[in-house]
Amino acid sequence: MQVTATINGEKRSFQAEPDEKLADALRRLGLTGVKKGCGEGTCGSCVVLLDGRAVNACLVFVPAIEGRQVVTIEGVGTTDAPHPLQTAFVDAGAVQCGFCTPGMVLSAKALLDREAEPTDEQIRAALDGNLCRCTGYVKVIEAVKAAAARLRAGREVQG
Repeated sequence: MQVTATINGEKRSFQAEPDEKLADALRRLGLTGVKKGCGEGTCGSCVVLLDGRAVNACLVFVPAIEGRQVVTIEGVGTTDAPHPLQTAFVDAGAVQCGFCTPGMVLSAKALLDREAEPTDEQIRAALDGNLCRCTGYVKVIEAVKAAAARLRAGREVQG
């Protein structure tokens, strides 16, 4: 079947099987920042934003994205101009092996897109379901708080 969606700001059409999972399709399209971990929606390594909401791409069937917006880690910042979340993760030492990082960043981005000054509890809730064996989460929470402050400061300068 033919599926058309906006992926990382670009309208794309591609062939997919009706039972193909979004994580598999995105990786097939070269978006390897979407990691395949558990395949059950419990590890968070495959998180993408679907219409701005963090979802586990291993649980979403490709036909469900028809006409919708998908953002992967490849659509968040660049090497030359990283998103404040990406910079904060590096600065805080929240990036260890990197396997969980894309899902963590996207889950945090979904939170910060709707909440400019999240509490620790809101950050923990947004990251719930993103498993990491390396960081212990403390630095991840610090990174999200730092990114929130940077984003607020940027809005104040613009506004």
